Amino acid sequence: MTNNNNEQYDIIVYGATGFTGQLVAEYIQREYADGTNFKWAIAGRNEDKLAQVREQLNISPTIDLIVADGDDDASIDAMVAKAKVILTTVGPYQLYGQSLVRSCCEQGKGYVDLCGEPVWMHDMIGEYQSKAKETGAKIIFSCGFDSIPFDLGVFHLQQKIIAETGHAANYVKGRVRKMQGTFSGGTAASLKATLKAAFADPEVMKVLRNPYALALNTDPVEQPNGDKPYYDESLKSWVAPFIMAAINTRNVHRSNELLAHLYGNDFKYDEMMLTGAGEKGGQTAKAIAADKSLSGSDGPKPGEGPSKEERENGFYDVIFVATDSNNKTHVVSVSADLDPGYGSTSRMITESAICLVENFSELTGGFYTAAPALGDKLIKRLQEHAGLTFKVEA
Repeated sequence: MTNNNNEQYDIIVYGATGFTGQLVAEYIQREYADGTNFKWAIAGRNEDKLAQVREQLNISPTIDLIVADGDDDASIDAMVAKAKVILTTVGPYQLYGQSLVRSCCEQGKGYVDLCGEPVWMHDMIGEYQSKAKETGAKIIFSCGFDSIPFDLGVFHLQQKIIAETGHAANYVKGRVRKMQGTFSGGTAASLKATLKAAFADPEVMKVLRNPYALALNTDPVEQPNGDKPYYDESLKSWVAPFIMAAINTRNVHRSNELLAHLYGNDFKYDEMMLTGAGEKGGQTAKAIAADKSLSGSDGPKPGEGPSKEERENGFYDVIFVATDSNNKTHVVSVSADLDPGYGSTSRMITESAICLVENFSELTGGFYTAAPALGDKLIKRLQEHAGLTFKVEA
């Protein structure tokens, strides 16, 4: 699939010795091992560890190993030169990611990551957007559980409503109906790094609290407050704050901006968890609101994650609900029978990278979210290959 003389690979998986990076490599090996779809390689800081991963996962010895270190710009530049798209799982991105983004922007390459760090993303867009436009680089953040099911779920719902009524809904509720799975050590590390930076710098805190931090060319409207539990009469359920909302909502507003405000100029969006009706639902909602374990010292460490059995027993089911101008309620769901933070995430970022390779020439340079960059093409891939289901329920 590669056509640039300097590009030896369609995709390089950077961070392949880490927990999620190994799952990505394992998924590519299982689904695309015959090599007819694309040419790929694995990369990381340590050649011996890369060789171990290749052997343990029964990856063909013809799959190349590339040594690259985020602290060594020359090695990053050399790696980036060889690929059409870099898939990176090396986070927290605010600590280890800037050199790679810079290099991809300077060399006009594709880039996908698992970033859930809105302040860093805001900073990277500000610093490198003009360079990406100039070189034709395509940078897509947040290609895992944060924020693909949510970003594409809103996109899918709004397309349905527009097709039926001619107008988007001005308020969409994202509601996690069911979820089983543990958050990654990388997610915990990213959250801790973000909070540390925010408490040290009032400007960082200001960006973190801004729902439009990634959509600065959108005139703000007051957004629903999703940080307190309450009983939602329309859904007949208590709802609780959802920890990923702080990143997902920002990405959804950026998608709206990049889609020329397809969802409207007064669009509102929030995300919460459904905890059920009655006293038990209320108690669960309040317990979730009080839980701070992910940001505490007992949370998972980078590189740690659930067992294969835990990943395969995981699942998630998210609904997106809106009422149109005719007072009709529309509901779509996005679900998968895999652990969200690992099993599903490793598939989502891989399919995002492949989709970007296939549609690279159709995009102009710049920083993207999944919906405006890949939209229905990615939804199709996720349903055909990655175990996701997009379903119209009402």
